[in-house]
Amino acid sequence: MVGLKEELLKSIWHAFTALDLDRSGKVSKSQLKVLSHNLCTVLNVPHDPVALEEHFRDDDEGPVSNQGYMPYLNKFILEKVQGNFDKVEFNRMCWTLCAKKNLSKSPLLISDEDAFKVWVIFNFLSEDKYPLIIVPEEGYMLKKGHKRKNWMERWFVLKPNIISYYVSEDLKDKKGDIILDGNCCVEALPDRDGKKCLFLIKCLDKTFEISASDKKKKQEWIQAIQTTVNLLRAGSPPPHKEARQKRKELRQKLLAEQEELERQMKELQAANENKQKELEAVRKQLEAAAARAAEEEKKRLQTQVELQDRFSLELEREKMVRQKMEEQVAQKSSELEQYLQRVRELEEMYKQLQEALEDERQARQDEETVRKLQARLLEEESAKRAELEKWHLQQQQTIQMTEAEKQELENQRIIKEQALQVAMQQLKQLELERKEALEQYEEVKKKLETAANNTKSWKDKVAHHEGLIRLIEPGSKNPHLITNWGPAAFTEAELEERQKSWKGKKATSE
Repeated sequence: MVGLKEELLKSIWHAFTALDLDRSGKVSKSQLKVLSHNLCTVLNVPHDPVALEEHFRDDDEGPVSNQGYMPYLNKFILEKVQGNFDKVEFNRMCWTLCAKKNLSKSPLLISDEDAFKVWVIFNFLSEDKYPLIIVPEEGYMLKKGHKRKNWMERWFVLKPNIISYYVSEDLKDKKGDIILDGNCCVEALPDRDGKKCLFLIKCLDKTFEISASDKKKKQEWIQAIQTTVNLLRAGSPPPHKEARQKRKELRQKLLAEQEELERQMKELQAANENKQKELEAVRKQLEAAAARAAEEEKKRLQTQVELQDRFSLELEREKMVRQKMEEQVAQKSSELEQYLQRVRELEEMYKQLQEALEDERQARQDEETVRKLQARLLEEESAKRAELEKWHLQQQQTIQMTEAEKQELENQRIIKEQALQVAMQQLKQLELERKEALEQYEEVKKKLETAANNTKSWKDKVAHHEGLIRLIEPGSKNPHLITNWGPAAFTEAELEERQKSWKGKKATSE
């Protein structure tokens, strides 16, 4: 993109200078707006019509110079160029602006199209220096002899008013000079006799036919010689001296930069060698440190093994002592267990006797309580059956209601069905409780019989253990509680608990 930018700048420079009609070096902003719009169009770049005004809004002096226009040109146009444009159209637009300024002779010896092509070639061959000029100063070309008419390769050197040619570029064997003055002219020749890229230099006394290596070199030499002749006619100093001095300074600068680079490379190499030595010393130190660390690790492992062996011996000794203590504790525990077993036997005998007497008393109380409970269960069962029949009738009546009230009554029916299910569950629960009461009644009867038998047997046992156990006589007998299923034995406390439970369930169901 850098080469493309430089190539575009040459044509734009011609267009800018063509707009400077009074040769003041500045162009009005209105003309630059038109030029910028045309450039954006041919370069396929989006154009911002107010960008130029914004860019120069602080400049109230009017026209803008070439140097002042360059920042805007680079930022808003050249940096956006992508290369997707027609170069011929771009060059032709710039040529249209500057053609009148560059074509001073009328009529032209060549057509307008050829003049345009020459202008494009000039821009291509010119150096990146403004104003644009072509300054080739030396090179190999073929020259036709004056006497033998043969072609010989010579090294040509362009000087302010003379062209010298040598056998080689070492400038040791000079073969002749071509004296240039304001009367000389140069023109291109067509290819002939197998020679190409021919051009002719006419002087007062001689004419020289020369063949360049290619068309570009031919055009460069023709343009350079013509420029030199024009400068001699105008009495102006030759432009190639400045270019030669500039290239010389450039070569000296490049040589100095190369020497500086070599010096820096040597310094870097020396620093690198010193760094390598330092790294080698550090590596040796690291190896020594690693060896010391390995030795210390070996000592640490050896110490750890010794400590583990010592700990194992102490652990084995402690284990043997613990086994001896466990054997002694087991022996003492066995003796204590025998003593406690005897005490437990005596306590068990006393406890069994008390339980037998208590079972007899409790069996009689439970019998009465069961009888009352059975009566209560029968009453509740009858009440629940009546309530179920009532709910069943209400449900039948609800079903026979009109269709208009069906949706509202459906919710009530669901609620009553749920209550009915709860009542059915309670009824089943009452039946289960009645069965359990019967089972408890049978168990109480068996306990009563067992208690009576145990009492008789324990009286005999107590007679053989004088002074150890005191016989506890049963208390007064409570009146029996009778149910409609037969005798039952319940305590007063159990009967009260049953009554509370029934009342709670009845209140919940209602």
